[in-house]
Amino acid sequence: MRKIIASTYATLDGFIDNPHGWSLAYSNTESEAYAWEMIQGCDALLLGRVTYEAMAEAWPHMSGSPFADHVNAIAKYVVASQPVDTSAWGPTTVIPSDELVAQVKALKEEDGGDILIWGQGRLTDSLAHGDLLNEYRIWVFPVLKGSGKALFREESATSVEYGGTTPFSTGSVVHTYRLLP
Repeated sequence: MRKIIASTYATLDGFIDNPHGWSLAYSNTESEAYAWEMIQGCDALLLGRVTYEAMAEAWPHMSGSPFADHVNAIAKYVVASQPVDTSAWGPTTVIPSDELVAQVKALKEEDGGDILIWGQGRLTDSLAHGDLLNEYRIWVFPVLKGSGKALFREESATSVEYGGTTPFSTGSVVHTYRLLP
């Protein structure tokens, strides 16, 4: 059965908004190799509508690197309760919000690689509560932002098991946690 992995960038004080403004300075060959290994094990992205629409503005214009080419080529699934224009970034399938659990359960049972989620929000909370999310990979950057959108919310409450930490020489780390049934 395929795993669903939520990969999220967070500041040391637990905020996730506007990562392009504080995370890029900490990218290096180590973290890029980690991200490449993770994405190579995945053949699908599962995104909420807001994240998908933001990504669809940028990713179709990126190409020429194995990472970008892989991301652009793999299947994308966007969960939405309202219409989504999927013409800019395909292949994309829309999963209606009210069918999330049933459709993602069927998707996990299909043959294939892991399924990656970029971001952390209502989608990951819904998957965790539906016993469909397998793992959090939280990229923590040595940045104190002071305020913003929190990594977790009250709706995120669940039990997890520590799966390891991968440190990078820039001071950022990836903490892995597996969800418990």
